[in-house]
Amino acid sequence: MVESKKKKWIMTAIMLVITIFAVFPFVWMILLSFKDNNEIILNPLVLPGAIDFSNYKDALDTLNYPQLYGNTFLICLISMAIELVITFLSSFVIARMTFHQRAKNAMYAYLLLGLSISPFILLFPVYRITVLFHIGGKLRLVFPYVATAISFNTLLFTGYLRKIPREMDEAAVIDGCNLRQLIMKIIVPMSKPVIATIVIFNVLYIWNEFPFASVMLRDIRDYTLSMGASFFKGKFSVNYGGIIASSIMIIIPELIFYGLFQKNIVDGMTAGAVKG
Repeated sequence: MVESKKKKWIMTAIMLVITIFAVFPFVWMILLSFKDNNEIILNPLVLPGAIDFSNYKDALDTLNYPQLYGNTFLICLISMAIELVITFLSSFVIARMTFHQRAKNAMYAYLLLGLSISPFILLFPVYRITVLFHIGGKLRLVFPYVATAISFNTLLFTGYLRKIPREMDEAAVIDGCNLRQLIMKIIVPMSKPVIATIVIFNVLYIWNEFPFASVMLRDIRDYTLSMGASFFKGKFSVNYGGIIASSIMIIIPELIFYGLFQKNIVDGMTAGAVKG
C-alpha cells in the first residue's frame, strides 16, 4: 500500500513537471506581449512592469482579422470537404473491398509513401504546377493541403475501417443495401470518431501552416492567419511585440477548438485499436 502511494506521488510529480514545461512557453508569450520591444530584447525573462495592451492594439490596427479568419476558415472548409471524400473512399476500397491482394497492398503502400517525404521539399514543384495550370487565389493552397493530407488520413481511416466487423456489411447487403447505401448509412456513421480525429488534426495543421501560404499566396486579400505575423517584420526592423500579440490572437482560438474536441481525438485514435 505504501509502495503504491509512493509510486502515485512520483508519477504525479513527473506529470506536474512535464505540464510546467509544456505550459511555460505559452505563459512566457503572454507576459512578453505586454512589453515593448526594448523590454523584450533587454529583459525577456523579467515580469512586465505594467499591463500594457499597446501591442494588441497595434496588431488589431495592422491586421484585418475578420478577413484573415474568413480566408483561413474557407480554405479549411474546402480542403476538408475534398480530402475527406477522397481519402475515406480510397481507404474503404483498401480496407473492406475484395480484389487482388497484391494490387491492394501496392495501392496502400503508394498512398502511405507521402509520409516518408516532407511536403516542404515539394514547395517549388507545386508552385510551378499552380503557375502551369493557372491556378490562382485560395485554390493555390487548397490542392497542396489536400495532397499532403492523403497519406495521414489514409493511415487512420484504413486502420479504423479494418476493425469494423465484416458481418455489418453482410447484414446490410442481405437487407438490400447497395454500395452507396452501405457506405453512407452504415460505415460513415460508425466512423464518426476517426472522422472527427482527422478533421481536428487537419484543421490545426491548416490553421498554423506557413511555408505553403507564404509561397503560394500573392494577393494580400487571400492571406491566411499564419501570414499575419509577417506584417510586423520590416526590411530594417522587427516589431517583436506585434508578432507576439498577433501570434497569441491566432493561437487562442485553436487552443479552445482543441480543448473542446480533445476527447474526439482520443476516441478516434483508440477506437480502432480493439476489434469490435
